[in-house]
Amino acid sequence: MVGSCCSVGMIVGVALRLLYLILVQLGSWLVLLGRSSAAKDVELLVLRHEVAVLRRTHGRPRLDWADRAVLAALVRRLPRWLREHRLVSPGTVLRWHRRLVAKKWTYPNRPGRPQVDETVVALIERMARENTGWGYRRIHGELLKLGHRTSASTVRRVLKRLRIPPSPTRDTDTSWRRFLRAQAASMLACDFFHVDCVVTLKRVYVFFVMEVGTRYVHILGATTNPDGPWTTQQARNFLMELDDRANEFRFLVRDRAGQFTVSFDSVLADAGIDILKIPPRCPRANCYAERFVGTVRRELTDRLIIINERHLKSVLNRYVSHYNHRRPHRARDHTPPRSDYPLIGSGSGAVRRRRVLGGLINEYEPAAA
Repeated sequence: MVGSCCSVGMIVGVALRLLYLILVQLGSWLVLLGRSSAAKDVELLVLRHEVAVLRRTHGRPRLDWADRAVLAALVRRLPRWLREHRLVSPGTVLRWHRRLVAKKWTYPNRPGRPQVDETVVALIERMARENTGWGYRRIHGELLKLGHRTSASTVRRVLKRLRIPPSPTRDTDTSWRRFLRAQAASMLACDFFHVDCVVTLKRVYVFFVMEVGTRYVHILGATTNPDGPWTTQQARNFLMELDDRANEFRFLVRDRAGQFTVSFDSVLADAGIDILKIPPRCPRANCYAERFVGTVRRELTDRLIIINERHLKSVLNRYVSHYNHRRPHRARDHTPPRSDYPLIGSGSGAVRRRRVLGGLINEYEPAAA
């Protein structure tokens, strides 16, 4: 309603202005009627010369809509030989007329191309930055898979507006974070940690291997005498556990402890896994394994009294099951390495607590209906 009132007001204002200009022009023409023909002829000669001078010194004149209306109305009254020497040609007059007709029949509120939804824009930017080798057509295909009906030219226009370069230019620089994440899927990390038993007063050494890409942990064994033959046998057992998945891994990171003998490296090398030794006295180079050692100490061994080796194995098996299947990991967007229950989309409904290791650790899941 407000828009229609504004349009009517604009039309009335333009009409009044045009009427005023017509009255002023008619008044000036009435004044000319009282002048002699000689005076009019002299004035025409002077005006013609002024026009010629202006054409030589200035470029194309700029006419507003009122000038166009007056010239379009009067040019038809001139003789043909004079009509050819005016500022405007007949083609220009016809073009003005076509514009007026088009403007009359064009609605001012006619919508143009619809704007791209901000959700789609954010998704295009995310795909371009996370996949540096994807061009606008590849991103367009992914959007169609997700149900977003957007053209490829729109994707290209959005990327240009966001100042994201094309895929060949964007793919030349690979960050260290992206490089290490790509390598992590084919890496293993292994290490030992020890636990002192209360009753037997023995120190038990636990040997584990972590799949760096998924943070999945394998507890290979626990012993009071982790010598070279024992460690080598655990490596054989680990490869048997992996079975066909052993081909997915390319490297194993380990420290320079004496338990890792030549035979240990040979067993893994036969399976196509290269050994990467960290520098001396540099545990941070094996950061993934060291982080797990810290986690298992904070959440388990420092909060529980271990009676003997058998008790330790039982406790570790239960904790590793929680670690691999239920515990959220920040490196994995707060998801477990291999979740054994489906993720719930909504947070409605009752929640049930499951006690692990006598309530030392709690797991939460939706209660059954």
